[in-house]
Amino acid sequence: MIQKSDKDYRQEAGGDELIYGLEDRPAPGPAAFAALQHVLACFIAIITPTLIIGGVLGLGSEVPYLVSMALIVSGVGTFIQARRFGPVGSGLLCVQGTSFGFLSVILSAGFIVKGNGGSNEDILATIFGVCFFAAFVEIVFSQFIDKLRKVITPVVTGTVISLMGLSLIKVAMTDMAGGYGAEDLGSLQNLGLALLVLATIVVLNRFQFQVLRLSAVVFGLTVGFVAAWSMGMVDFSSLSSLATVNIPVPFKYGFNFDLAAFIPIALIFLITPLEATGDLTANSMVSKQPVSGPVYLRRIKSGVLADGINSCIAAVFNSMPMTTFSQNNGVIQLTGVASRYVAFYIAAILVFLGLFPIVGGVLQLMPKPVLGGATLIMFGTVAVAGIKILAEANLNRRNMFIVAISLGLGLGVAGVPEALEHLPKAIQNIFGSPITIGAISAIVLNIFLPEETELQEQFDSSDEVAAESVNADGLVKAAD
Repeated sequence: MIQKSDKDYRQEAGGDELIYGLEDRPAPGPAAFAALQHVLACFIAIITPTLIIGGVLGLGSEVPYLVSMALIVSGVGTFIQARRFGPVGSGLLCVQGTSFGFLSVILSAGFIVKGNGGSNEDILATIFGVCFFAAFVEIVFSQFIDKLRKVITPVVTGTVISLMGLSLIKVAMTDMAGGYGAEDLGSLQNLGLALLVLATIVVLNRFQFQVLRLSAVVFGLTVGFVAAWSMGMVDFSSLSSLATVNIPVPFKYGFNFDLAAFIPIALIFLITPLEATGDLTANSMVSKQPVSGPVYLRRIKSGVLADGINSCIAAVFNSMPMTTFSQNNGVIQLTGVASRYVAFYIAAILVFLGLFPIVGGVLQLMPKPVLGGATLIMFGTVAVAGIKILAEANLNRRNMFIVAISLGLGLGVAGVPEALEHLPKAIQNIFGSPITIGAISAIVLNIFLPEETELQEQFDSSDEVAAESVNADGLVKAAD
């Protein structure tokens, strides 16, 4: 059989839309310009989970370093994903970044340690230690992704992703009002600032000019930050104490393990491969690559494997779990540049930004209402992505039963955590997370409830459904 080239696939799919195909090498100028647009589209999503975790858990002075590590690891992960090392990496123009999908369970893990009297170092040591081991769940399952989809169906995935978004709305709303423990919680100043950010993002998304839509969150936060500064809510004096350069240190905060924290995080690592599959499928589509057959399946397995390995690297170098972003698919469509070599420039920019703690220091100064205005949209979009997946699934009586029970238990525990207070502490810690109890319920019910109709979907067709969804990193796909 004659092996088709990248050019052949581009021609079959109407490749005239692409200026540079997957294996083309653009000149440094166009490559750097395209890379900058990718960075603008993904930058906020990369650093926001770290800012939220640092703010909610009160990590204070550690946040600039953690933001720097998030940027550096995202750069390294992007390089691995695009460069491809043996069976590791999809070989696509994919950007890696910290995942919003883990926010809720990581916060729960942090509160477990904090509730036991742990210091900031203890909290981070446990989070990164647990994430290190949990990442191997994704590494293992990457090789069985086609079989995993038979157990973790769109109904399960949609339910869990919806719970991710819905359970985080409270975090966003609290930030909009001023943040946890704020003396002026709910003041008109805080709410007005948050609404300014919200309105800016909404208005920019109404423009047909796609660059504005891709960068709407960046512009929204910038407008909010400048407004807060003019109102005297930003103090730059703390920046003088920051180091000049950040040096990555493996397990800087130590290494701890907690089973109660491990189980919920491991469960999310079962879900994120399916999200990554959808995003990689979408990336293959816009890059004019095959979306079925052995080449496609090999690329998906290698891409998900890279996700898991990148999450493992992230834990070693003090960052949150990594995932494949979806925003850059819109940038590919916008620029007509699908060359994986552009990812090398993206990686270099992210690593460069991460080396300087001043970047994380400035971002840490961002007032909570400004951040809350943006994250409300992000988390709401995550919930809608889950609803969209459910809408595309076959919601017969059986599946509606699964969704109803799983969402009911998840949101019930989130709203009334006291319901579990008489259970053993270990059980409370595990099932006190809405994501955990919802995911376990959905998976168990999906396995044991008999099918009403025997419907075996094709692997590639279900990927097309997932490709149209939104990544749980929480930003609207730029391809809209």
